[in-house]
Amino acid sequence: MQWNRLTDINQLSELISISQEQSPKQTTVLVFKHSTRCSISSMALSRLESKWVDRDDIKTYYLDLLAHRDISNELASIFGVEHASPQVLLIQNGKCIYHNSHSAISVQAILEAIQ
Repeated sequence: MQWNRLTDINQLSELISISQEQSPKQTTVLVFKHSTRCSISSMALSRLESKWVDRDDIKTYYLDLLAHRDISNELASIFGVEHASPQVLLIQNGKCIYHNSHSAISVQAILEAIQ
């Protein structure tokens, strides 16, 4: 999985812009919020990475919650999604079209949400 590290709150405007790109196909942004101290979060990350196949129309971001809780809080504020860990958010056209957390995080559900 080709992760882009989300380390600066200013990247959120870039992330929103990317989600609005239409060439040649709609770009979807996936954000995975990970707590490096949580075994459930590590399990969800491992399960996601083991089944993921990179696609040109999905740009993936990894957020280390322990290092960057401020970014997680801003994501919650911008998209109106209550914080959870682990958590995945899908952003299209500047809006969160799907989110889920814990054991409900799955590649199949993510791909179905994009269709």
